[in-house]
Amino acid sequence: MSDSTSKPSPISGSASDSGDLTADLDLGFDGAEDILRSWRKGMRPDPDLTVSEWADAHRWLSSRSAAEPGRYRTARAPYLREIMDALSPRHPAQRISFMKAAQVGATEAGNNWIGFVIHHAPGPMLAVLPTVEMAKRTSRGRLDPLIAESPALRERVNPARSRDAGNSMLSKEFPGGILVLTGANSATGLRSMPARYIFLDEVDAYPASADEEGDPVTLAEARTTTFSHRRKVFMVSTPTIRGISRIEREYEASDQRRYFVPCPHCGQMQWLQFERLRWDKGRPDTAAYHCEGCETPIAEHHKTQMLERGEWRATAVSADPHSIGFHISALYSPLGWKSWQQIAREWLAAQGSEEMLRAARNTLLGETWVESGDAPEWQRLAERREAYGGAQIPEGGLFLTAGVDVQKDRIEVDVWAWGRDRTSWLVDHIVIAGGPDDPQCWDKLTALLGRTWACANGAVMIIGKLAIDTGYEAPAVYAWARKQGFDQVSPIKGLEGFNRATPVSGPTFVDATIGGKRLRRGARLWSVATATFKTETYRFLRLERPSDEDRALGVCDAPGTVHLPDWIDTEWLKQLVAEQLVTVRNKRGYSHPEWQKMRERNEALDCRVYARAAAWIMGADRWDEATWRRLEEQAGVETRLAPQLPTPIEPTTPAAPKAGTPTTPRRKRRAYTPNFMRD
Repeated sequence: MSDSTSKPSPISGSASDSGDLTADLDLGFDGAEDILRSWRKGMRPDPDLTVSEWADAHRWLSSRSAAEPGRYRTARAPYLREIMDALSPRHPAQRISFMKAAQVGATEAGNNWIGFVIHHAPGPMLAVLPTVEMAKRTSRGRLDPLIAESPALRERVNPARSRDAGNSMLSKEFPGGILVLTGANSATGLRSMPARYIFLDEVDAYPASADEEGDPVTLAEARTTTFSHRRKVFMVSTPTIRGISRIEREYEASDQRRYFVPCPHCGQMQWLQFERLRWDKGRPDTAAYHCEGCETPIAEHHKTQMLERGEWRATAVSADPHSIGFHISALYSPLGWKSWQQIAREWLAAQGSEEMLRAARNTLLGETWVESGDAPEWQRLAERREAYGGAQIPEGGLFLTAGVDVQKDRIEVDVWAWGRDRTSWLVDHIVIAGGPDDPQCWDKLTALLGRTWACANGAVMIIGKLAIDTGYEAPAVYAWARKQGFDQVSPIKGLEGFNRATPVSGPTFVDATIGGKRLRRGARLWSVATATFKTETYRFLRLERPSDEDRALGVCDAPGTVHLPDWIDTEWLKQLVAEQLVTVRNKRGYSHPEWQKMRERNEALDCRVYARAAAWIMGADRWDEATWRRLEEQAGVETRLAPQLPTPIEPTTPAAPKAGTPTTPRRKRRAYTPNFMRD
């Protein structure tokens, strides 16, 4: 062995060391230059790039996946720059949400992040699509071209054709990390590995539960626990329905950034709103954006300059300082993508169809769709609160019902007064602490049955009917109701769905347990279609009130008006409008309306529905004029004049009855009198 090969090789140090190493390797074997080149490359630090800078330097778009193939240019869609840079390791944000219109470049921004991770910040990464099948299509149609067309990625990810290459349909291995693709419908894929980076694409299309194991977003985010402050979660989606939209919930919990652009005429910074896109009637080709500062129409060709000079501004304060959110509509689409004229044309084409309007609002405006059965905002209800003038029951309230919601640690009671035409007034809101396991709690509820409330004329009323929900601790509810008597107390059970012949049916006899002894048919249970009464309540809450001028002219409130007292708090109002009617599709593709909660607590709405069901059980929806007049007399309310009957016409000689026609007149049915009105 020669002396040159027996010398120890230097492994680090000065330039002379490098020269010695070169000499040694030159005398050694033919691959010395390759080793030295690799060694020097490994010692050289990577350039400090952001995701947008990396995309401009290394990303190439394939004709297979892009309408504009060639080198990627962030300047084409400047609003994506800050979003991508927030995904860079040096940015402090850990959760980035992007609520957007369709086809504004969001998915390509996510793909740029994937390329950046493979090239500059390797680590375990999880990309989640709505289904496993969509994950496979994304792998073939977007990720394979991304790797094949970008040399920096092609040298780090082996070709999918090679044996044992670590590049399969749903898994891409690279030095220092791995990219796994899965579907939100696969619980196994969501808990397959720890992940530092998570890309959640089109989250509003995710199923409610992954294989019945829980929310897919929560399952995916649990993979980042071990990476603490180094994690990045990028959530992207076009929104769907208000109240159940995941991306809207994430955006509203963030700092809610919007892209402000300058007016080319006056320079005022503003974010683009659809209401300011205007066109001549029936002529969408005349669409132009009107500045909110100078009201000057802005032509489409100014958009490029406006986008270049735009900037993201936070419009809210995030509860989590590491959570940021972005929102953008199709109004920002660069020239050549979606024009303002196209937006106007598609919006006009959607008129008259609720399904098309919903799609237009989601895909063009990047906003959630509000179903027609949605409740009014609680702030508007707060503004309409009124003083009852010292009386507990205002004039017009003719009888009382109560709705009772049983919770684990309390019983909530709302007392409503009812008048003609289903007009109602909230009279009292009572919270009894203790829950169904506390006997004193039931004693306090019993005391309410004998309590009186004062009318405007000084008279008093008791609760005519109390409806109590049996959804929680039904045996305790049955036992209490049986003890009080079913004339004043009605146990009820809520039923979902609208396709019911009547909103309240029953009663049916059910078994009850009294003192540890089971009584067959010991309780009476009423079934209530809660969806019907929720729809009615929200319809009544949206009724417009007459102005002061109209009232002076004698205009009264519309039938069904809901009156709320000035002493009720905002939490109760939020509970009253806590649900929303949404359209849900089953596995076969059939759609049906369904009420869903937008917030956890909704006791006020439930109690309102139960009190309304109590009025139905009393027969208020079927009382005749004589019954209403008797109620008004008892309450001291001015009786309405009976409608004038038309002048009777002289009877003509009756024709001979036909065969099969009964000749005996039917006996007139006696009017029903409620128990609390009987002497």
